[in-house]
Amino acid sequence: MSTRILSVLLVTCFLSPLFGQTKAPTTKPAPSPTPATRPRATAPTPAAAAPTDSEAVLAAFNKLLDGIRHANVNEVTAVYWNSPRLNLFNYNGTVTKGWEQMRKNRASSYPEIKNVKLDVRDVNVTMLGRDGALVTCLWTQSQDYKGTPETASGRMTLVFRKVGTAWKAIHLHSSPDTPNPANIPPSEQVPTTPPATTPSPVVTPTPIPSPTPVAPPAPA
Repeated sequence: MSTRILSVLLVTCFLSPLFGQTKAPTTKPAPSPTPATRPRATAPTPAAAAPTDSEAVLAAFNKLLDGIRHANVNEVTAVYWNSPRLNLFNYNGTVTKGWEQMRKNRASSYPEIKNVKLDVRDVNVTMLGRDGALVTCLWTQSQDYKGTPETASGRMTLVFRKVGTAWKAIHLHSSPDTPNPANIPPSEQVPTTPPATTPSPVVTPTPIPSPTPVAPPAPA
């Protein structure tokens, strides 16, 4: 009997580890990490090139022309140097001194000016170092002043100076392209060549035939 009980215990001890053992969980291999996508390097956007000094001067000059075409006091006066030392040699022969006087002149005349047409040609910009420039041109302007049409043409020279970062006109000289000869001294007058005269054709006189002699009457 004891032998039989011992056999049962041995079998139980032998089978218990087999049926009572918990199966270890299967570990799935961790997925390989996806390599991070590096952002593509993009070419930097080129910055807009700064205008050259001559281009900046020309832009200031064009602002002045637009202000004249609009008969706009603020647009025109903003281009000039705001200084008592500003001076303008005007088309009519007068001289304007100082920014304040220049503005008063424009403010009094511009309200009477309408339908301005301004054409400029032969515009030339000459740089005078880093802070100075000269602008020359020929111009023709038509407009209505107090309801009356008028037209003028002439030459213009503007001196610009760089004040801070802005180009300002510090001097203007405007003159007619056909000055009145009566106002020009003889030493400055351009000699005129008299027009060539066409020689008159030589007329050959037609000879007058000699009269035929008349025979005297026969005596009776």
